[in-house]
Amino acid sequence: MNEKQKQEFREDARAEIESLKVEIPKLKALLKPVSPDNAIGRISRMDNIVNQSVIKAQFSKAKVRLVRLKEALKRVDEDEDFGLCIDCGDPIPMARLKALPETEFCVECAE
Repeated sequence: MNEKQKQEFREDARAEIESLKVEIPKLKALLKPVSPDNAIGRISRMDNIVNQSVIKAQFSKAKVRLVRLKEALKRVDEDEDFGLCIDCGDPIPMARLKALPETEFCVECAE
């Protein structure tokens, strides 16, 4: 991976990290339980429970993504072989690195 591609990866990763830093607190705030004394009705309460499980999954995925992006940013600066498959040595496509920043394998070797 050349320096221009590494810089592009850094910029994209940093932008996504900033976005996640904004999104995570918002998701966390939405996870607050609805007080039982809040008269919203049984159906609405059930909807809220379902929505909270979806939000909880989003919250968890966002936290994992944030950690993986931070680790990838460290690797891009520290590892001169960043972006190369550790199995075959071929370049990992940028689209794959952006989707899975923790990946160390090209598509063929990952299968």
